Amino acid sequence: MIVVWSAMSRSDGLITFNNVSYEYDPTKPILIGASFSVRRGAKFTLMGQNGAGKSTLFNLIIGSLKPDSGAVNVLPRTSIAISRQVIPRDELKLTVRDFFRKVFNEVVYDIDPKIDDVLEVVNLAPETKDERAALKERLMSSFSGGQQARLLLASALIQTPDVLLLDEPTNNLDREGIEHLTKFLQEYRKTVVVISHDADFLNSFTQGVLYLNTQTKTVEQYDGNYEDVLEEIAARVEKEKRQNAQLEKEIRLNKEKANFFANKGGGMRLVAKRMREKVDEYEENKVEVRKEDRTIRPFVIGTEKGVPLEVLKLTAYKVIRNHKAKEVPCNITLKRGEHLQIIGPNGIGKTTLLESLASGHASGEHVAPGVTIGYYRQDFSNLDFDQSVLDCLLSAMSKKVEEKARATAAGFLLTGDLVKAKIGTLSEGQKGLVAFARLKLLEPGLLILDEPTNHINFRHIPVIAEALNNYEGAMILVSHVPEFVSQIRIDHTLDLNKKTKQPATDMVTSRLRQNQQGL
Repeated sequence: MIVVWSAMSRSDGLITFNNVSYEYDPTKPILIGASFSVRRGAKFTLMGQNGAGKSTLFNLIIGSLKPDSGAVNVLPRTSIAISRQVIPRDELKLTVRDFFRKVFNEVVYDIDPKIDDVLEVVNLAPETKDERAALKERLMSSFSGGQQARLLLASALIQTPDVLLLDEPTNNLDREGIEHLTKFLQEYRKTVVVISHDADFLNSFTQGVLYLNTQTKTVEQYDGNYEDVLEEIAARVEKEKRQNAQLEKEIRLNKEKANFFANKGGGMRLVAKRMREKVDEYEENKVEVRKEDRTIRPFVIGTEKGVPLEVLKLTAYKVIRNHKAKEVPCNITLKRGEHLQIIGPNGIGKTTLLESLASGHASGEHVAPGVTIGYYRQDFSNLDFDQSVLDCLLSAMSKKVEEKARATAAGFLLTGDLVKAKIGTLSEGQKGLVAFARLKLLEPGLLILDEPTNHINFRHIPVIAEALNNYEGAMILVSHVPEFVSQIRIDHTLDLNKKTKQPATDMVTSRLRQNQQGL
């Protein structure tokens, strides 16, 4: 995509926002007079809480949205490509070849070599010529979440853009995929702006931060990495609080003096007047202390009554090897209160396994009668996007009490008009908060979670980890975020990538044994 907004001198930024304002409607401004500049070759992180408008900012840059006022300037003949968070539902039916063709404005006849090259870059290229040809005929829906994340990145890279916009590129990527992407971005010589909540990933290559402040509706620009900016913002907040505390003290003292001198009468009234003028001056000098991004309230996912000791038994499961499903015999029992983590590389079949387990009647699966299953699906496709947030939460309740549903929603920052909004209109991060609110109200006996930190603001993650750590039902977790998993009690681990034959009872290893072996 070639974007030409206005002519600018080469001394100006490659991308410049000049006093830009944008709103969905008059009650929901996203930007008010925002100004910032991104120089050629810079690598920036775009920060802001869920629903702040980060993806909207990307759409303003590429021109799919127009500002209500102000100007978005991009140097002439600058190509911009965006790697989206998720593949649109209508594109899941496309073949890989057609998916890549769709990103170009013009027909690219000899696109296969370009696809082969870019799949090498994202570490998704098959080894043989026949396998590469077969991959291009596969439907996008046939790939795992991690593989789809790589294809989304590849769809941006294949355009060889001057500016690369990455929207949550590490979601669903395994450790190998994140390391591969990190190395690529470290060596990339063009301009990058990335939205992500992965601090280690961001610190490895970004040089500055664009912070979308939901309080002022402006974009603040900082030098330094992700952690540097968080420390700078925290220091600024403390400084503003101290300044205001000192001013409050002066205001209080001067009010007391003004009242004292006013009661004296005569010439003292003039002194009292001066004291009140000082109070007014101090009031004007007070600054509005910036508010940190709001964090969801601590919450508990309860467990339904009467859950038996043995919640789930599994005698077989399927993995994907060489693009074919292979059934693996096992003897797994998950008891009430036990937490199982499933690990394995992208494409091994983790999400497919969780989907089958969430059905409650997959081959080889036996869930104890009457046990409710709560499923956090990574693409939120088990939520009704046409349903309002409130109706979605009410549908999870055995006794539908609107007051309780609204109170729960508020705990997850789903307040005001958001409660009435259709789920499909929410940001991906807000959909994740709806999913957690729903699980809280559902109170399942078996909790199945597929990459629950995807799209979630980093401030919410410790709160979510604590809730899962304290969950007293049976839980199955897939996550590629070690820092998140380390905060949760994991009793057993199932490695889908083990290829050597072993006793069935050894296929699930205890975390204690792993620790003893230094794994």
